Amino acid sequence: MRLALAQIDTVVGDLAGNRDRIVARLAEARAAARSSSSPELAITGYPPEDLLLRPGFIRAAAATLAEVAARRRA
Repeated sequence: MRLALAQIDTVVGDLAGNRDRIVARLAEARAAARSSSSPELAITGYPPEDLLLRPGFIRAAAATLAEVAARRRA
């Protein structure tokens, strides 16, 4: 089994930009490996600090994760 590791330069709080970076790396990985992985906190950026205290940010991050998962399956 081949595994692709996607190291990306995330931006704290930039959910859409981080999503786009992850999806781009997934597209590259799909050609080379059967499975891929990105770093922890890749959706939210590191460190998210006080953003994690905002319920709206948590909901938006969860929705962004669902978008990435849907694109991964496609």
